[in-house]
Amino acid sequence: MKIHQAYKTLLASLLVAATFPAAAVNKPAQEEWVDLFNGKDFSNWTVKLSGYPAGENAFDTFRVADGLLQARYDKYETFGETFGHIFSNSGPYSYYKLRVEYRFVGKQVKDGPEWALRNNGIMFHTQSPQSMGVDQDFPLSMEYQLLGGNGKDARTTGNICTPATQIVLNGVLNKEHCIYSSSDTFHGDQWVTAELIVHGSKLAQHIINGKLVFEYTDLQKDDGTPLEEGFIALQAESHPTDFRSVRLLNLKGCMDKKAKNYKSYFVKEDAKACKY
Repeated sequence: MKIHQAYKTLLASLLVAATFPAAAVNKPAQEEWVDLFNGKDFSNWTVKLSGYPAGENAFDTFRVADGLLQARYDKYETFGETFGHIFSNSGPYSYYKLRVEYRFVGKQVKDGPEWALRNNGIMFHTQSPQSMGVDQDFPLSMEYQLLGGNGKDARTTGNICTPATQIVLNGVLNKEHCIYSSSDTFHGDQWVTAELIVHGSKLAQHIINGKLVFEYTDLQKDDGTPLEEGFIALQAESHPTDFRSVRLLNLKGCMDKKAKNYKSYFVKEDAKACKY
């Protein structure tokens, strides 16, 4: 009888455990990266090409193949200044890390601008694609410029360009449109890892293959208004490009150690996000 009763007690305990699984244990130091690109489709992205309304992917400029997000021009007869961007619908974001793996491939489209040879970019703190004008070439944003080598000359990547924006560099307001980083040159069709760390309008750091190559502060619109947040977009500037991974780590969240979702790597408090 005692054995039978013990068995019944054990069985009841197992049933309770199955019905009420143990609550997940928060690991404050474990980074929770999010894949903005799922490797399958553009279900959470919006295309915006100059000359076309948001959502129209003319000439199949952006596509997914072999798990890659691609910018392609094989269906163009001529470029015609059809500058393109594909925006992640997630966001807007203000404090975060972003990691993108990219490579340039093939030949530039016919009549593409000379300066756009092996030239592309990661746009951040951007306006939304829906707010862009039909003929608007570039969104108001900060551009983490990506450049590939031409096979012989030095050509840095991880530069900064500023469409309708400006920055403070080494304590001085800088209104130059593009400023070069200290990165190495990457010739050919090799993969490169571009990382970005951004803290609202206060700070941005560009990292190439693990090396800090650029840092600036006071991100702002060209009228001096601080640029605190925005969306993330990838460019199509006339040279075929592959993006293998687009991942984001939010640095804004609950910083109360008593909360269930506290993370030790957060740098910006969002008290409303706390769960107890």
